[in-house]
Amino acid sequence: MENKLKLYGFNNLTKSLSFNIYDVCYARTPKAQLDYIAYVDEVYNSERITDIMTHLTEMIGAQVLSVSRQDYDPQGASATFLIADDTMIPAGGNEIVAHLDKSHVTVHTYPEYHPETSIATFRVDIDVATCGKITPLTALDYLIGSFDSDIITMDYRVRGFTRNVGGEKFFIDHNITSIQDYIDESTLDKYDAVDINVYQANMFHTKMLIKEIELQNYLFNTDVHELSPRSRLDITNALRREMIEIFSGRNVFGNGSFTG
Repeated sequence: MENKLKLYGFNNLTKSLSFNIYDVCYARTPKAQLDYIAYVDEVYNSERITDIMTHLTEMIGAQVLSVSRQDYDPQGASATFLIADDTMIPAGGNEIVAHLDKSHVTVHTYPEYHPETSIATFRVDIDVATCGKITPLTALDYLIGSFDSDIITMDYRVRGFTRNVGGEKFFIDHNITSIQDYIDESTLDKYDAVDINVYQANMFHTKMLIKEIELQNYLFNTDVHELSPRSRLDITNALRREMIEIFSGRNVFGNGSFTG
């Protein structure tokens, strides 16, 4: 911020970002479906996502205190980071411990497919919670670019309050009208974006859907020229239907429903 608040004590506002991306793919055969799961499980294993989250932590001006990561059988990976605003790190001792439960990064991956549709979907859930002056919003472009992001859902909330030296409460310490304020225009141009914001509660929600489908980019181990024009159209429509339903959060096209 250009005009920094003069605070009384520590800035204990908590800023949390929940970031979910979906990558949709067409895997033509049962073998291709299994190969796709194995591929994303390897490309986005716990070591890779740890590298991505380490860079994210550096970008938002935090420091990594500890990392726990795990790969899963049959598929999926996760990583958890304990982080801190660099102004909170003492020269020695453990004075920082009381603040650490609100500063962390977690990431989980969920590769999945359905054998009857040939559609495979890879999901990544990332949660970043910070306290102090740093905000996870500054790394959004990096996160979007780190994954093949067809659908993106983001929730951002600022909680608590801090006080200035005169005792006045501040319930937010930065200007924001939308999460989109923190995403580069060149990135936004590629997506249809929708906001649902509750300004009185400092709650912001944005979801984004990729506009254009370049079919070859969605075919796993298949060349687009191997397909007939009719097959290309059918696959493109199937991919778009999958994306629309994920974006909408419901079964739009009547192909089944969740009954609990």
